[in-house]
Amino acid sequence: MSDGVEVVAERPGRRRVLITGLSSYWGGRLAQALESFAEVEAIVGVDSRDPTRELERTEFVKVSNQHGLIQRIVRAARIDTVIDARLVVDSITTSRQRAHESNVIGTMNLLAACAGEASPVRKFIFKSSGHVYGSAQTDPAFFTEVMGRSGPATSPIERDVGEAEASVIDFAAKQKNVDVTVLRCANVLGPDVNTSFARMFQLPLVPMVAGFDPRLQFVHEDDVVHALEHAAVNRLPGVFNVAADGVLALSEIIGLLGKRPLPVLPPWGNGLLTAPLRTLGIQIPPEMQSMMRFGRGLDNRRYKASGFLYGYTTRESVLAFAEHLRLQPILRGVESSYTYEGEVERFLRRSPLTRPPQPESTEASGTESEPFGI
Repeated sequence: MSDGVEVVAERPGRRRVLITGLSSYWGGRLAQALESFAEVEAIVGVDSRDPTRELERTEFVKVSNQHGLIQRIVRAARIDTVIDARLVVDSITTSRQRAHESNVIGTMNLLAACAGEASPVRKFIFKSSGHVYGSAQTDPAFFTEVMGRSGPATSPIERDVGEAEASVIDFAAKQKNVDVTVLRCANVLGPDVNTSFARMFQLPLVPMVAGFDPRLQFVHEDDVVHALEHAAVNRLPGVFNVAADGVLALSEIIGLLGKRPLPVLPPWGNGLLTAPLRTLGIQIPPEMQSMMRFGRGLDNRRYKASGFLYGYTTRESVLAFAEHLRLQPILRGVESSYTYEGEVERFLRRSPLTRPPQPESTEASGTESEPFGI
């Protein structure tokens, strides 16, 4: 895969897109976004669970991650672009076993479904994570895409992300006719996405590790969706960091949120780090514990060189989240949720009764029609 900084983005023809993890936050939002793109001819979403967002053009197929079944869908629907949005990067969202099955086994099965000379797939986009870089005292201020982590992975999620991404890069080396794009996303912050940082920032007293004030970098949830859109409609093979401009010390973030710091966590030992909070029902997952001490920064220049524009800086992402927290008590109970009903969706999409009325024929209106093309 190319590691140069300069990237030439090319506009492709009409796309037939497969999105994995349609029921996930990222899969659902991306499908909604791509439905408005004229260059996207068809969208198929696959998942083992029902969609969580209302969709219009997207065809949903309930399927497990068995590569044989997905391969049949890919070839039958003549899919040329596959976007893998399944990666679990926060261990609070699921069990360890399910995360490993999705991240490692699921990625390998999906790649197998897209491989082969008979495959119509010509573009593969993988939503990855900055967890591949880790977080350590000896890390650079900002990781570029050609850098690696300074030590072995210290948490199961970090190991999963590294293994999954290694499989994707190996796939890119073997499938020369497929453009593979890897997007390594920084920590995400936004009103809707569920992350450990978002949960921690909602506390009246935000915990800190005694003696540490890490530099943190975020990317707004909307910018992640736009980054995936950008990769879907442009030719961008390679690895790219997706992270907003700027970093903030944790103490600065706490101040912008109108919160107060609680520097009570001991700076040594993972068990000792989290034990005081577990008694309060607060969970700091293993992949976040090193970041609470050392932070992490990603160099975002390469993706910006492809023409991508961020809507938020790190500071603006934090301020937008602060505004969300301020309005949350007012909006609670007002927002409506969506529940997928398969029979209703099939009726609305396929029944002739739901088709728009056709214009009256020229014979009924008493006028003569002219030959086509004249």
